[in-house]
Amino acid sequence: MKMTSHLCRASLLALVTLTTAFADREGWTADFDAAKKQAAAEKKDLLLDFTGSDWCGWCIKLDKEVFQQDAFKAGVKDKLVLVEVDFPKDKSKLSDATQAQNDKLKDEFKIKGYPTLFLCDASAKPYAQIGYEPDGPEKYVTHLNALMEVRAKRDAAFSAADKAKKPLDKAKNLIAGLKTLDGEIVEAYYSDVVAKIGELDKDDSTGFVKEQKAAIAKKEEAAAAQKAEQEAAAPAMKALQEFMQSKVMPLMQAKDFDKAYSEAQDYLKANPTLPEDIKIDLTLNIGLPRFIEKADVEGANKFLDEVVAAHPNHPVAKQTAQIKQQIKATIEKAKAQPAAPKPE
Repeated sequence: MKMTSHLCRASLLALVTLTTAFADREGWTADFDAAKKQAAAEKKDLLLDFTGSDWCGWCIKLDKEVFQQDAFKAGVKDKLVLVEVDFPKDKSKLSDATQAQNDKLKDEFKIKGYPTLFLCDASAKPYAQIGYEPDGPEKYVTHLNALMEVRAKRDAAFSAADKAKKPLDKAKNLIAGLKTLDGEIVEAYYSDVVAKIGELDKDDSTGFVKEQKAAIAKKEEAAAAQKAEQEAAAPAMKALQEFMQSKVMPLMQAKDFDKAYSEAQDYLKANPTLPEDIKIDLTLNIGLPRFIEKADVEGANKFLDEVVAAHPNHPVAKQTAQIKQQIKATIEKAKAQPAAPKPE
């Protein structure tokens, strides 16, 4: 049984104090319609940043490490109009109109997590998606530039389709344009172009329509299988939730981290069929605070390495460096804060 969870990432980020909201972001706008007009007038593309500015750990890191840096600002100022689509916990930061606009954009762009960023042409047609990347502003700009080349190739193919005389040639050029894009981008945002190809190539001599239908069927089959797995796992997940609320959370709140970790390990031994994701999430989320509370960076890193060594093929193995950065930053921030006064 495979079941993807987000407990690990969410809980690890919660280790950091996320009370600082973004300050006014130089060069960014929250007005989507105005941004489109500006992009059209200045012949630029749009970069839409779907973010949670005062609670999302990776959003805050991306803003601090990339967007606030001069190298990023200089690298994109002549190419992109920057649009912040924010979903803060503190709603007073946004006007009612902006909140309504952002909710609409969230639905239109099918946002499932934060940060999610889209590169779009001036009409707001997406052609690439990106998220947090850890290598600083220069490499982020380099990546954005490479993705903007995708739009240039798409446009060249679409322009060739407009100039072609024969319907089949038009269809072939439209297909060439779509093939420059990620398949999920095509499926989500280019249904109009796919439909046009079907009209131009009624006999499907290119095989494109058949290919699209097969891809959709495969995705639907996978979604159905995932839903069935989730339904089958529901009783176990309910029991896990009850265990966390009744046993682990009180111990965590009391900062009895060793006891909480022991309880969690006993639970895992008693429930060996839990999905690997859940096992790793519980182990890390309940095991790491033991070291973070003691400001033991070396111990935390060693513990993380042991977990990764036991699950080398799990996606968490690729996140090791990021998690270690997060652990270090959390401990350093805690050290910098004044100690709470002792009760008299």
